[in-house]
Amino acid sequence: MTIGLSLAGVAVGIIILIANLRPWWNGGRDPKALLPFVSGWTLGALATVCTGGALGWGAHGIAGLISRAGNTATEAVAGTSAAPVETARAGTLTGPGGVAVVVYLAYVVLLYRSSGQQDSRRILGGVATGAILGLLPGIAAMLGWLPGTANGLGTWAYGLVRGEVSL
Repeated sequence: MTIGLSLAGVAVGIIILIANLRPWWNGGRDPKALLPFVSGWTLGALATVCTGGALGWGAHGIAGLISRAGNTATEAVAGTSAAPVETARAGTLTGPGGVAVVVYLAYVVLLYRSSGQQDSRRILGGVATGAILGLLPGIAAMLGWLPGTANGLGTWAYGLVRGEVSL
């Protein structure tokens, strides 16, 4: 799947990241205050490796949409066009890993539904930022453990269901 990620789209992702981290940094720096954003960010980053499904389609759509908006803003404000950016994936998912991602998606949806307006926006901002930055080759290389963790959790749960492992 071709993704039209541009430097302007990456800049928008970084702006969203800063907008979410700055209040936390200037506030009490309570780690629990980052939970909504980090939960959304992790889902967005995981979505970039879901190449054949709706989550992958959504991550690529978010990256393309935000890149187009960033390109338009860059052309209007600076009078220049933004350069395209190469993309990469952090890894691949196995069947059990895909199930683990779906369970995590359910967790984030439940968190979103039970959150107030401000935390709901942080979750959405996290998803968008994870979907954009998770496609960058350097970030994808650093996130190589994330699909492996989902695969491992899914395989462990599958073994637990089958009675091959225990708690």
